[in-house]
Amino acid sequence: MADGLQTVKSWILERHPERQDIAPDLDLIENRLIDSLSFVEFVFLLEQESGTAIQMETLEVESIRTLVAIERHFFTASVEVQA
Repeated sequence: MADGLQTVKSWILERHPERQDIAPDLDLIENRLIDSLSFVEFVFLLEQESGTAIQMETLEVESIRTLVAIERHFFTASVEVQA
């Protein structure tokens, strides 16, 4: 797991102390791990950790629905560049 993705996962877990872990394919929105109150802060964190500017009006919800999707859309390219 990329360091940035681990930071994102830790951020979510800090807000949900009842959880010990998050499965990579767990729907973060459906399970209310990311809600409307934390959404903007979450997107800002993704921008910081991935180094990718995110346009709210074009952001596809599917790209942030699971940790697998987040890794694929925001962290895979940065790992490939570093390799």
